[in-house]
Amino acid sequence: MKRDFLYTIVFLVIAAAVFYGFFALLAPFFVPLAWATVFAILFYPMYVRLKRRFRSGNIASGVSVLIVALLILGPFGWLGTMVVIQATEAIQRVNELYRSGELAELLSPNVSWLEGIWNQIGQWVDLQQLNLEELARQGIDRIGSIIVEQSGWVVSNAVTSVFYFAIILFTLFYFFRDGRVLVNRVKRLIPLAPEQVATTFRKLQDVINATMYGGVLIALFQGFLGGLMFWIVGLPSPIFWGAVMAILSIIPFIGAFLVYVPAGIILIITGSVWQGILVIAIGTVVISQSDNVLRPYLVSGRTQMHPGLLFFAIMGGIGLFGLLGLVVGPLIAAVTLTMVNVIELKLNEERGFPAIIDDPHAPTES
Repeated sequence: MKRDFLYTIVFLVIAAAVFYGFFALLAPFFVPLAWATVFAILFYPMYVRLKRRFRSGNIASGVSVLIVALLILGPFGWLGTMVVIQATEAIQRVNELYRSGELAELLSPNVSWLEGIWNQIGQWVDLQQLNLEELARQGIDRIGSIIVEQSGWVVSNAVTSVFYFAIILFTLFYFFRDGRVLVNRVKRLIPLAPEQVATTFRKLQDVINATMYGGVLIALFQGFLGGLMFWIVGLPSPIFWGAVMAILSIIPFIGAFLVYVPAGIILIITGSVWQGILVIAIGTVVISQSDNVLRPYLVSGRTQMHPGLLFFAIMGGIGLFGLLGLVVGPLIAAVTLTMVNVIELKLNEERGFPAIIDDPHAPTES
């Protein structure tokens, strides 16, 4: 018994050292591997349809990678370039307004009803310490600088960027073709009954799909509507502000209203009353409510991540990985929840408690 225990300890130590070495090998390529994972999740349904059509995993995977590459180099590349250009212009414009004092005038309008609201709030909160001018400048500078820094790295490290892009496409090919085999091998390592493993992975897939399709795609749609609305009413940098609204729409408890409401108010107090009312009305009725219309179609019947956990996963992901953290943070949280669920099921099984399998796909009793 002691000898077997000693052998087990030695094996675990060696395995831990080997796994650490494997992690150290992959760590320098974390960013392209993470992007390949994100694209594989988003475009895997397309690969499945192409595989049915071509009846070949290699051909379907190659065509899928080609489509993703064209999207990245074409529409996404153009959009990213425009966002960076308009982000730079927005930062410069706000700094010019700040230095000239026009920003202070915009944020301190001589409008009686707004002053009345401000005075009412001032009875409960000390607004003397609140410098709206500085907060607005710092907020726009911060958001714009994050986007510019991320794209600036791509430009200043052109060779590395091309290399990373090649790694993304190379990895994506095998994620498409062999992803199902890899997932099945991971399933075999989980010490649970087959039906429990199937249910656990179904829930993980639901959480990931709800986050990616119910979160990212809806946010992109809201950002598109917001940018289009800004362009129609003649507001500057519509693509940049659309990108900002898309990013804010992903984060729970926050949203595009943080952009379109102040924009509408500024239009009103600068004399463009109808344009300001139109921005706030369309933003409230169309942009913000599109989530309630689209989400049921995209994530109906799927297990979704708790909004509080999703909020901290996104904010922590942004802090660790930059813009990539918008999707990597929730993915890490989803995998963590799955591991906790596996441990819970295993402990209940060992203690003799009945395994509780919360399967949203299971038929309900009538």
